[in-house]
Amino acid sequence: MIAGLRRNEVLWECLRRIATLALPGWYVGAGCIAQTIWNIAHGERTTAHIEDHDVVYFDPDLAEAAEAEVAARVCRLLRDLPVRPDVKNQARVHLWYERRFGSRIRAYDSCEDAIATWPTTATALGVRLLDDGLAVHAPFGLDDLLALVVRPNRVQITPEIYRAKVERWIERWPLLEVLAWEQGVGSPGSRLVAGAGGEA
Repeated sequence: MIAGLRRNEVLWECLRRIATLALPGWYVGAGCIAQTIWNIAHGERTTAHIEDHDVVYFDPDLAEAAEAEVAARVCRLLRDLPVRPDVKNQARVHLWYERRFGSRIRAYDSCEDAIATWPTTATALGVRLLDDGLAVHAPFGLDDLLALVVRPNRVQITPEIYRAKVERWIERWPLLEVLAWEQGVGSPGSRLVAGAGGEA
């Protein structure tokens, strides 16, 4: 996988630059990582169809202004690259998740905890560049990613969110093997908080 990510020169440059910020617990993750691998498998440019680059970190400062400042720093750092950074402090996600998705979730205790809730096994991964190489956090392993399998991670998302994602993806990457909701991992809704739209 690392050799594949290196082929995406834009992504690799993002990793190199973001490392200089020394954000707490940071990763670049989700779509831009998986989609680089999918693009290679489909004979596409490594940067094709990648809409944004998810940059996550974990800071106990829950102020919205603090997160906005980090996002501004990342955007300035990458401003000459053809990327759209999506910067999120994972310690704050529980504060806005219900407003955006209709369900309350338990607060994450680390970026690794957050990544384990991301919507599919193939996209639940983060990478960061270290002095001695690349650190990869993939709680479900890399087999599904490398086999082009899309399997739902049901602990937080809904079937509707999953269907909407895979419908977009299959148009762009038709070789993907999309598994049904029932074939997913995790107990459905187990990361949700009861009440206010939650099901747990």
